[in-house]
Amino acid sequence: MGRPKALLPIDQNQTFLSRIVRVLATAGVDEVVVVVGDVRPDDIYLTLKGAEKMPRVVVNPDPARGQLSSLLAGLETLEQVGVDAALVTLVDVPLVTVETVRKLLETYKSTRAPIVRPTRRNNTEHGHPVIFDRGLFTELRQASISEGAKPVVRAYERAVVNVPIDDDGAFVDIDTPSDYERLTGRPFPRENRER
Repeated sequence: MGRPKALLPIDQNQTFLSRIVRVLATAGVDEVVVVVGDVRPDDIYLTLKGAEKMPRVVVNPDPARGQLSSLLAGLETLEQVGVDAALVTLVDVPLVTVETVRKLLETYKSTRAPIVRPTRRNNTEHGHPVIFDRGLFTELRQASISEGAKPVVRAYERAVVNVPIDDDGAFVDIDTPSDYERLTGRPFPRENRER
């Protein structure tokens, strides 16, 4: 998009990142970890300064390796605090609701399934966030960087708990300026590069 998606405004008061952090915290996620690339960490901290509880910010030293490299950077931090599972979402899926996150958390707590994910259209469409049980962390760490987490998900397909969700925000990626304009109803902001 020509600028960091995390810093794009979603409304007058929030960026993609600050909204996601607020939603996760409000829904009851115990520890929020934000994994960022090595670009503009000061701006990341600035957009998070209003968070009720400041998330941990972890820098992925090699984000060009893909999404799995960011997931692994986050898992390394989570292992240090001894969590039961990781709820994983993407910065370009900023419109997910508190209710969706709560439903996923409740489902995980009641089933302890290896993977819990939102679905719609008779489980033919899968969204975010996705919860991975701690029992899969080793397999995620051993996954091929080029293939990402998908082979791990496929390996556990029979044990996945699909949660029917009526929340477009869990399924909509904002990947282009036209996506941004269509989904937010706002003109795409041109970045002011003067600092």
